[in-house]
Amino acid sequence: MNIFVRALRSAVRRWRAGIRFRAYRREFSTYAAMSRRSGERLAVRWEDHFPQLGDRTVKTAFDPHYTYHPAWAARVLAAERPAKHVDISSSLQFVAMVSAFVPVDFYDYRPADLRLSQLSTASADLTRLAFPSDSVRSLSCMHTIEHVGLGRYGDPLDPDGDLKAARELTRVLAPGGLLIFVTPVGRPRVCFNAHRVYAHKQVLEMFAVLQVERFSLLPDDISGGLIDDAPEALVDAQEYGCGCFAFRKPMSLAPRA
Repeated sequence: MNIFVRALRSAVRRWRAGIRFRAYRREFSTYAAMSRRSGERLAVRWEDHFPQLGDRTVKTAFDPHYTYHPAWAARVLAAERPAKHVDISSSLQFVAMVSAFVPVDFYDYRPADLRLSQLSTASADLTRLAFPSDSVRSLSCMHTIEHVGLGRYGDPLDPDGDLKAARELTRVLAPGGLLIFVTPVGRPRVCFNAHRVYAHKQVLEMFAVLQVERFSLLPDDISGGLIDDAPEALVDAQEYGCGCFAFRKPMSLAPRA
């Protein structure tokens, strides 16, 4: 290994160790102060010590993709107000929240033991859905298809797993039905075994027979939040953007021009 690289790594380790030491020293002093001030109502004891050292920040940190896209999708679903909604492997937080105002059937390759009113859970393979064709009027699959076939979640390796999943979502969606779909967009590539990233055109090609009813982009620079109807050039300029698509299945199918 290059001597410069070794020296740099060593310096980084020492820097990180210094930050941790200062954080622990500050936390110990605040613990001591709190311990002196506390009474018998809720005692502060060393055996219950549970230091949290990374939360003293100027702003509250959050995962942009997994905060913005469920919020976007919930608004789409609230406007649609279906009698029932089917979700394939989106976030549990999303289905847990929206089940408060619409019954949700949630399916995942690894089923979740989540028990709430108006929410049912079961297992499903996105490349071989058990639903009849043209049967689901309200459907979502968010931040999921980019993983299919990469083996990350115990599914079989399949380079075309995402394409098979897209065909299944299209097949089961009812004519006139809505598909809420979210995936990483930007410079197209496979980041094995985590996920794929798609160019804007690639997403549209995967769902060529569906019509885009609504599209929003969460760009790499999240300072402005979601961008509605973002142009293709902006989408493809992202490194790891979040593409939020609302697709509608035509009453009579014909490929999009």
